[in-house]
Amino acid sequence: MARMVQSRSTTGTAGEKHDDRPPPAVWVVVLAACAGQFLVVLDVSVVNVALPSMRRDLGLSAAGLQWVLNAYTLTFAGFMLLGGRAGDLFGRKRMFLVGLGVFVAASLAGGLAQDGWQLIAARAAQGVGAAVLAPSTLTILTTSFPEGHARTRAIGTWTAVGAGGGAAGGLVGGVLTDALSWRWVLLINVPIGALVLVAAGVWVTESRLGGRRRLDLPGALLVTGGLGSVAYGIVQTETRGWTSGAALGPLLGGLAVLALFVAVEARTRAPLVPLQLFRLRSVSAANVAMFVNGAAMFCMWYFMSLYMQNVLAYTPLQAGLGFIPQSLSIVLGSKLAPLIMQRVGARTLAVTGTLTAATGYFWQTGMHADGGYASTVLGPGVLMALGAGLSATPLAAVATAGAEPRDAGLVSGLVNTSRTMGGALGLAALATVAATRIHGSGPASEAAGYALAFRTGAWILLGSALLMITTLPRPDHRPAGATDITGASGTSDTSGAAAARDV
Repeated sequence: MARMVQSRSTTGTAGEKHDDRPPPAVWVVVLAACAGQFLVVLDVSVVNVALPSMRRDLGLSAAGLQWVLNAYTLTFAGFMLLGGRAGDLFGRKRMFLVGLGVFVAASLAGGLAQDGWQLIAARAAQGVGAAVLAPSTLTILTTSFPEGHARTRAIGTWTAVGAGGGAAGGLVGGVLTDALSWRWVLLINVPIGALVLVAAGVWVTESRLGGRRRLDLPGALLVTGGLGSVAYGIVQTETRGWTSGAALGPLLGGLAVLALFVAVEARTRAPLVPLQLFRLRSVSAANVAMFVNGAAMFCMWYFMSLYMQNVLAYTPLQAGLGFIPQSLSIVLGSKLAPLIMQRVGARTLAVTGTLTAATGYFWQTGMHADGGYASTVLGPGVLMALGAGLSATPLAAVATAGAEPRDAGLVSGLVNTSRTMGGALGLAALATVAATRIHGSGPASEAAGYALAFRTGAWILLGSALLMITTLPRPDHRPAGATDITGASGTSDTSGAAAARDV
């Protein structure tokens, strides 16, 4: 088995530089990369079930509670592209170890937090570590295995583990919160991360690009800070109103910072986001659609977790078990998407998946204080999750189809960033919408607030479907030499796997 890993010379092809040590065993490389990816994806969803317990123990407000999620997603998305470039520049193994070290340290700090702001700060640091760690997990595999069956098997395992991490988040969070406490949702990362750190430090070999490259740290700081400020301003509108200085200041300030980000990206030699890519209709349209879809779909787990525990009085474990059908539906939709794309095309499938999710969102607006699991959780949840799984893969395929092959990886990263950033802003907006309907802490009042959030999300998805119909290119309008967007090509398959992993 170990012979399947390529031997590495000091300088490889295409300017790659590698250790000249003997290659490690196959299973060690795969295990280290997959374990790192599992932790990153798991932490996107694992805290959802623990949110009510966190709120009770730390005295978090309804507005503060959403930042337990958004602090992670904003920094994760804002620094993700930077993390990939850092791995190319400073070494994939080194950045893997740095990212995992930051992630583990932040997990420990979050698990020991005594105040809400400490937990939120730790989650933000987790996001930074995840942004550095996540790109390195895949690159370590692709630079450790030669092209062919061995690499395909390794990437397939990596994709399955990532999808499993996202699907298992609710159940793992419920078991840990119910059996131990919400703190173990974060503390569990410490022993696992420490073992992976040791294994990767000993057995994984180093690789990096040759030559000089710039690192666009200002761009990453500006886009993360700008979006974070806009999200904070949206949250302030619920208690202060849209015309108050407390809301307008962060909103206008965030928009100004985002404008500065665009100006910096247009002038820097090695931009975090090359703006010329957005001149391609497929790239710009798919990223906008992914942003809008993310704004509605990211909140599904958040509000359903609160509904099951705050309104239906489920325990954390019961809520985690309740999420299993939805998790399986996302995986099913992601696996079916490439097959369906070959028959109907990516554009049609993206619209169909979005409308399927919108149907589930409208169904979910019937939630009430005396709701049953089948009618107010299972049925709408399966439709929402299935639609999310069906729509993400074709949108990623459309985006990469319009770009040159050398830009496919960068465009896939942009799609993931757009979806995550949309999710962060969408959660801030929809949580604010829900708060306008919640008066007091009674189950009926909270159910009405959550239902309003789902109704708003449903209309956002309908708007997104209309946007796709009018802006996404038809299959026969691809640039010459571009990748086939039916899902038959290798590029689309890769981006589709990434989309399935990150839903």
